[in-house]
Amino acid sequence: QVQLVESGGGLVQAGGSLRLSCAASGRTFSGYAMGWFRQAPGKEREFAAAISWSGGVTYYADSVKGRFTISRDNAKRTVYLQMNSLKSEDTAVYYCALKTTSIYAGANTGYDYWGQGTQVTVSS
Repeated sequence: QVQLVESGGGLVQAGGSLRLSCAASGRTFSGYAMGWFRQAPGKEREFAAAISWSGGVTYYADSVKGRFTISRDNAKRTVYLQMNSLKSEDTAVYYCALKTTSIYAGANTGYDYWGQGTQVTVSS
């Protein structure tokens, strides 16, 4: 089993920045890909970013590319999402997730474990 706990959400003005963290406990963390997803009110959950187990490969949704950066610290069992130049449309609950299959099988699908989410609200 894996437990994922997100933190770092909050209220920020448009153009501002936030850094989300996701701490993992339980089974081995360093061998698995991680991802960030988000769900805005009234919308389906959507993929935002993913990172391979080594941190050497990353993927981003077009909507966040160039503004968001995903990273990880395997020693701390933590994955991060640095969000810059935030827009009102970035308002959502952000979830981190762990994928036990290869990231090359699909960076935006097939995640096995999910956190509870953290709210990000961007005011315009």
